[in-house]
Amino acid sequence: MSERVIEASGLTKVYGAGAQRVDALRPTDFHVDRGEFVMVSGPSGSGKSTLLALVSGLLTPSAGTVRALGRDIRALSGDAFDRLRLEHFGFVFQGFHLLPALTALEQVAIVLERQGIQRDAAHRRAAATLARVGLGSRLHNRPSELSGGEKQRVVIARALAKQPQIIFADEPTSALDSANGRDVTRLLRAAALEEGASVVCVTHDPRLIEHATRLVRMEDGAVLSN
Repeated sequence: MSERVIEASGLTKVYGAGAQRVDALRPTDFHVDRGEFVMVSGPSGSGKSTLLALVSGLLTPSAGTVRALGRDIRALSGDAFDRLRLEHFGFVFQGFHLLPALTALEQVAIVLERQGIQRDAAHRRAAATLARVGLGSRLHNRPSELSGGEKQRVVIARALAKQPQIIFADEPTSALDSANGRDVTRLLRAAALEEGASVVCVTHDPRLIEHATRLVRMEDGAVLSN
């Protein structure tokens, strides 16, 4: 029997009230099993990024429950949730969110040091992970010296180096050409198939759907297939 790492039930997100009410996510059930690469697809405004934010704890739902790795994330204290996220979640965003003053090596190592890993060990693991994503020769380059594809590889290395149980990716290929997009998707899929991580990837790029182990389609704030 598959191990369920995310279980969401009756999840909703509402903004405003009355005439200003917006149902960003209508009542939704959603799950992810260990080792799955789940692709959440749909047009802009369909609710897919809202769903990702809710199940990863970045947004608080208006109603419903989310269990991640067996824990009800709404019942956790702020410190307990921050620890869960730091130790077990990896994030890949379309906007990169890299610190301009840090090298690629430092971008990855700083997260490991926050986990309590000693500096030398953190740098060794960061260098090995960057080499794995094809950036072994770019360790000491800052974001201004990297292409869009290279920046996204740094972001993926930052997520993978933590050895997370769940990776959340929001439009990870939106700023990339088709070749770099395929490479990024391959790296995320490998994390699921080779390392047993679970990947939840939001995209509107139809080219990526073939790489998913399961496809979830959304429209108008609702899941059409799960």
